[in-house]
Amino acid sequence: MSHTATDTEPAQPPPGDDHAFFGQPRGLMTLSGLEVWERFSFLGMQAILVLYFADTVSNGGMGMAAGTAASVSAAYGTLVYLVSVAGGWLADRILGSYRAVLYGGILIAIGHYAMAVPTNAMTWVGLGLISAGTGLLKPNVATMVGKLYRTADERRDAGFALYYMGINIGAFLGPLVTGWLGDHASWHWGFSAAAFGMTLGLIQYVLGRRHLAGRKNAAEFALAPAPMRRAVRLIVIGVVVVAALATALALAGWLTMDRFVDLLTLISVIAPVVYFVVMFRSPRVSPEERGRLRPYVVLFLASVVFNFILFQAYSTMMLLASANARTEIFGFHFPASWYASALGAFEVALAPVVAAVWAKMGPRQPHASNKIAIGVILGGLSFLLMVLPTSGHSDNTYKMAAWWIVGSYLLLGLGDILLETSGMSATTKLAPKAFASQTMALWFLSLALANGIQAQIVKLYGEVSNPAYFGVNGAIAVAAGLAVVAAAPWLKRTMHPVR
Repeated sequence: MSHTATDTEPAQPPPGDDHAFFGQPRGLMTLSGLEVWERFSFLGMQAILVLYFADTVSNGGMGMAAGTAASVSAAYGTLVYLVSVAGGWLADRILGSYRAVLYGGILIAIGHYAMAVPTNAMTWVGLGLISAGTGLLKPNVATMVGKLYRTADERRDAGFALYYMGINIGAFLGPLVTGWLGDHASWHWGFSAAAFGMTLGLIQYVLGRRHLAGRKNAAEFALAPAPMRRAVRLIVIGVVVVAALATALALAGWLTMDRFVDLLTLISVIAPVVYFVVMFRSPRVSPEERGRLRPYVVLFLASVVFNFILFQAYSTMMLLASANARTEIFGFHFPASWYASALGAFEVALAPVVAAVWAKMGPRQPHASNKIAIGVILGGLSFLLMVLPTSGHSDNTYKMAAWWIVGSYLLLGLGDILLETSGMSATTKLAPKAFASQTMALWFLSLALANGIQAQIVKLYGEVSNPAYFGVNGAIAVAAGLAVVAAAPWLKRTMHPVR
């Protein structure tokens, strides 16, 4: 059997790359650049998606009620992160991380181009392609970041903070461009801008591939040839059968949108439970690795609670902003979807500050579990803040000052930096070796579960008062964060070598 040059490439980048990017490996620049454009496309599209769903048909939208639009938007997020499980497995066993990320990016770009076509059918086709592509890309690109560092490298958290800053440059720019096009041209022009952004991301990823660790074509834990052929055959057959069955049920009137949303929520609950059971029982997981999985369950649940709040920045908060917030600051008028850029802007500004603080503190920095707990509490406070401007109104015609939404996003953005960077970093350290990409996929399953729960809870938006909606959800998140703080002594003991 012949071997190509890529088969014999070393797992690590050239030694000269080690401190080439602000003291971090040069490969971090390539992966962060990819995420700039992936988040530009994904969050740029998501900032206008719920508004597109809720807009009238005569204005180019889909005419959904506000609660339904938020629920469907959340269900799409659920599907995106559920597919990440398959993406992690495919990278570990068949494709390898580099090709999984590349193929995922291609699917995402095609999906956004499909959504640029102004028909409802192409909207659903595009969302399906983006879901599949994101499931391939997201867990594996984060795993590739982790491979740039040794486990004891204290630059790891700072590196993930810089990586997350790259993510949020895209999160800041995406809604600005897609929101302006959606407001001044059409929703589908906004979707086309997202397609262009993902295309740019793919180009720079391929050009910078030589600086990446684990860039070999072969999967790290590849299946033997015969099982691999059988797995590929089963995957193809399974996709065809599921697609045919879903189409038949939809045409028969059984698979309605509400039932599809409920089904995704159910799967988002079952999938992580099954996945944890498989990992705990796997003979390829050592007793020491199994011990580190137990505290990971707590981090997983904390991520669910926080991201339940975070993802509503693109659903209920967008609907609230479009209906009850002023869209001007200092006399400058802007589309309501631009509020989503405030979240990205705060994270761009704060991520390097957080990275510098952690680098300066070194081994004296707070334990990862405490960073995560603070993040959850800040997420809850961002919702509790919204109780103030939404209270004391006799009807729904009031307009709050823009600073209320901006202030909420400030708290949410700081919480996101603390939780997501620490969570992703801890995941790469706690992951059993045989499940490396799949454990990162499990972290993204927490995002699927958060979206699955959100898809049900947001149905209450508009049915109960806004103060009650934001107050109850915010209080639950704060309580969950305090519970993680209380568990900190046990977490510190069981999460070694994570600091």
